[in-house]
Order: sequence, then structure tokens, then C-alpha cells
Amino acid sequence: MSFGIPFAPSEASSAAASVDTLFYTLLAFTTALGAFLTLLVVGYAVKYRAGSGADRTGERGRSLPLEIGWTLASLIIAFAIFGWGATLFMRRDHPPADALQIAGLGKQWMWEFRHPGGQREIDELHVPVGKPVVVSLASQDVIHSFFVPAFRVKQDAVPGRTTHVWFTATEPGHYHLFCAEYCGTQHSEMGGWVDALPPEQYAAWLSDQGEGETLAATGEKLFRALGCSGCHGNSSKVRAPPLENVYGRPVALANDATVIADERYLRDSILQPKKEVAAGYEPVMPSFDGLVDEAELQMLLAYLKSLSPQGSTNSESIR
Repeated sequence: MSFGIPFAPSEASSAAASVDTLFYTLLAFTTALGAFLTLLVVGYAVKYRAGSGADRTGERGRSLPLEIGWTLASLIIAFAIFGWGATLFMRRDHPPADALQIAGLGKQWMWEFRHPGGQREIDELHVPVGKPVVVSLASQDVIHSFFVPAFRVKQDAVPGRTTHVWFTATEPGHYHLFCAEYCGTQHSEMGGWVDALPPEQYAAWLSDQGEGETLAATGEKLFRALGCSGCHGNSSKVRAPPLENVYGRPVALANDATVIADERYLRDSILQPKKEVAAGYEPVMPSFDGLVDEAELQMLLAYLKSLSPQGSTNSESIR
């Protein structure tokens, strides 16, 4: 909806048109309102200019219906715009269940992506057209921001937590990827590309890259290398909470509270194990804060999630 003038990048995702419609509606409304107010100001400036014969005897009267009318009209317009924007905003937090899951890591000054089959990319991301894609974002150092203008999506990658952004590419193409958050001296160089390919070309690209080790498989190796299986393994003599099927389920805590074992809980359990101690267990687990970096945390989280049916990511590519 550019009216023949390239005001913005092409609409290349399923969300782009709805975002642009809201933007141009707001632009048209504010332009019209601004023009109307400008005309009033200019009109009254001319009417009441020095030396004019305009009546200056004071207020002529008040119209309560008129005041109520423009107040209600303003409220209705404001709430309508808010509701429209909020609907689009909340929609981005609910990706389809069959979305392709890709892990993304921002670090000074590059983007690293890992596909379900283990294929890895630096500053470039290949995705299939017509398939919803969820990118799970983490940062290894400072705040970065994943921004693809043609898709009308932007999401911060924040140290110490996992965020998510999803989109469905609708047009094949080579689209700019930017970091939209100042992240240091080489911030302007932290860019890349998103290549949206037809399904058959995406399948061919995956095949050409070869099968790598999945994030969960790498996480399992790291889990054992760090000695975690010594306490959490099935044959362990140490009494520790079982990890099978824990992701996505309620966990009773020692303080009688209950939490859902989401990514935040798993992350905190690794870095701050005494923060939320599972009921019936002693707080003896050491902290791994400073011992594992953000990339390794992504691997461990992927492995822990893979132990639960709710956390099994969609590893199917379009082949």
C-alpha cells in the first residue's frame, strides 16, 4: 500500500500489510487533523488580526451537546486505534504450533542462526516462503535488536533471557536484516540478510548444507560434560529433581508456591539454582553463572526442552 511511491520496503510477510494499513490510517488521520487545526489557527489569525472589524465582545454561549459529542468522538477514535494496535501487537506473541523453530544469537557484532537440522549461518538466514518461522533470540553480551523491515518485525535480544519473534515470508527475495539497537562501536556493521526461498529451493539449500548436530544433541553432550547427569541422571545416587517431562509443567517449590517450568524457570535453575528450589529437594546444586555462556545456555535449554513432549521443537524442514 505505497501508492506507487516507495515510502517503505516491500511487504514480504503475512503481517506486513496489516501493519502498513494501521500506519497509513494513522498517517492519514493525523495529517487531516493537523490540516484542520492549521486552517482554524490561520483562519482565526486572519479574522482577529489587528485592525479587523471582528466582534470581540467575548463568549457568546456554550453548547453542552457539542462538547459531549467531540469528547465522545475523541474517546472512540482513541480506543479504536488502541484496540487495533493492541490486536496486532498481541498477535505476534502467538505463533502457529507448526512453526519452524530457529535459534538466533546476537553478539558484537554478528548474528548467528542454527536450524533444527543443525545447519548454522552467520549474518544470513534462509527461510521457506509460506512457512511460519519462530526465531528464539538470545544475546551473548549487550542488547541487540533483530529487525527485518520488509517483514515489519523487530524484537530485542536481551542478555539473560530468551525472546521470540515470528513471521511468515510471503514473497521470495533477499531482505535486509539489521540490528536496531545501538550495541557498540561497530553497531552499524551488524547487519545481514534474510533469504526467503520457495519450499523446494529451501529444501535443496538444506540438503546442500548437510546434516549438522542439532542444538538439543549438542546440549546433551554439554549436559554430560558439565557433570549434570551425575545428579540428574536416571542411575544417579544423588537425589535431584528429574528433568524428563518437566518443561511446560507445574513445579511445586519449597516455599509452597508453584511455577510453570518455562524457559525462564529452566534458565534460572541453571544460573541461580537457589532462587526457586523444588519441593522435597535440598538446595545443593552449584550455580553455573559464569561457567556457561549464552550460546551454551541455548544448547542446554534446547536439550532440557527436548525431554518433554511440550518442548519438542518442530524439526521438520520442507523436504
